[in-house]
Amino acid sequence: MKRINFGIIFRILGILLCIGAAFLFLPTAMSFYYDEPEQWMFLLSASATLAIGATLAITLRHHRAINDRREGILIGVGAWLTFALVGLLPFLGIGTSVSDAVFETISGLTTTGATIYEDIDSLPHGILLWRSLLHWIGGIGIIVFTVALLPMLNHRGGMLLFSNEVSGMGQEKLTPRINQTALRLWLCYFVLTIIITLLLYAGPMDLFDAVNHAFSTISTGGFSTRQASIAYYNSPYIEYVVTLFSFVGGLNFAILYNTIFHNHTRLFKAEQIRWYAGITLMTSLVITAGLFIRGEYATIEECFRKALFQVTTIMTTTGYSTADYIEWGTFFTLLLLLLMFFGGCGGSTSGGAKIDRMVILAKHARNELYRVLHPNAIRPVIYNGKVLPQEIVSKVLSFTVFYVLTWVCGAVLLSITGVTLGEAVGCALTCLSNVGPGLGVAGPSGTFAPLPDIAKWILSAMMLIGRLEIFTALIIFTPMFWRNS
Repeated sequence: MKRINFGIIFRILGILLCIGAAFLFLPTAMSFYYDEPEQWMFLLSASATLAIGATLAITLRHHRAINDRREGILIGVGAWLTFALVGLLPFLGIGTSVSDAVFETISGLTTTGATIYEDIDSLPHGILLWRSLLHWIGGIGIIVFTVALLPMLNHRGGMLLFSNEVSGMGQEKLTPRINQTALRLWLCYFVLTIIITLLLYAGPMDLFDAVNHAFSTISTGGFSTRQASIAYYNSPYIEYVVTLFSFVGGLNFAILYNTIFHNHTRLFKAEQIRWYAGITLMTSLVITAGLFIRGEYATIEECFRKALFQVTTIMTTTGYSTADYIEWGTFFTLLLLLLMFFGGCGGSTSGGAKIDRMVILAKHARNELYRVLHPNAIRPVIYNGKVLPQEIVSKVLSFTVFYVLTWVCGAVLLSITGVTLGEAVGCALTCLSNVGPGLGVAGPSGTFAPLPDIAKWILSAMMLIGRLEIFTALIIFTPMFWRNS
């Protein structure tokens, strides 16, 4: 392998810092509009970020190409760490501790939606907008913006970055040029955000709340401008809108785009989407029946709405809540924890292990059972009507093993910090899967604030590892990654 070109890495990170500064100017303007004390802190953070980013991009402008997969990986990991450093500046400016600021920033960028704030309603408008913007930036992926905007990354370099950023199985190129593919995904994301904003604004939300919740919904994030989350509005209309577009956020965006503009039946032919919709619907019906039998809510419609909302937001890792699902009982809580593990479709804004992998894993397991009786049989894994190469099946198996091991290791480390068993298991899973609400003090009606600082650092690392799809995060710690030959 060639030597790593750190010049191109820092040049791209400089460009990303400039993009981050542009986003920072939005809450800066909001803070000035409401004449909040944080306005100058926002302005200073945005200006400093822009200055550093521009200096890197201009100084290293002669570095023009990415030629090594390791460079793409380092840019991917470096982008998230860089944005974490930039993103925590506004939180530090309002007196948040370093541990809490890092946790809140990474939770926002990875679209986890777990929060350390216990009185969100009193936060300044600029901070509330910044939290939601972190979701929106991290949802489609900041590198997708860069690939869309930089022609120099059109070929090998752009593909390396794009494949690292758009997670999951079965990525689809919309056009022969990778920057056009990234641009169309971004435009689809942007248009959906506008549609959600208008629909929420048509309900009981004001424009500010509608914009913030649109950012959080399409990115399957979960940050709200209210401590009570969506339950604050007590509106069936809002719940159905958020449910619908959380589900959309969990779809493969490339398949969604091709369905809208090319093949209108593409969405229904995709096997992972049929599984995704089927699991969501069946789980919702099971929980609806249980809630109705137990008399949790007055009508069958309310039982269905609460169940569908919670199942969808957990399955897509959005993490909004209109009820404390822990109070529904152990069975329903375990069912929702299982959905946290599954996640949405590959190529979506959701976290989790992804439905695509779970379907492939289930088919492989079925074939292995068949081979117990017929050891000489050859039964390939057929997915979306095509025979999958064995290397893809092996990668899915490896990913699942690493995913479970990371979850277990995270839970063990959390248990050492003094949290309860339920909190260790639930918080490790919800952060690795980028969901948000966990168990115990970090449940749907609580926050992560009471956890020890060391636990917050552990969970912050797990959020990043989950968002980077395990392999990308772990490979940089191996000796072979840094070997040049």
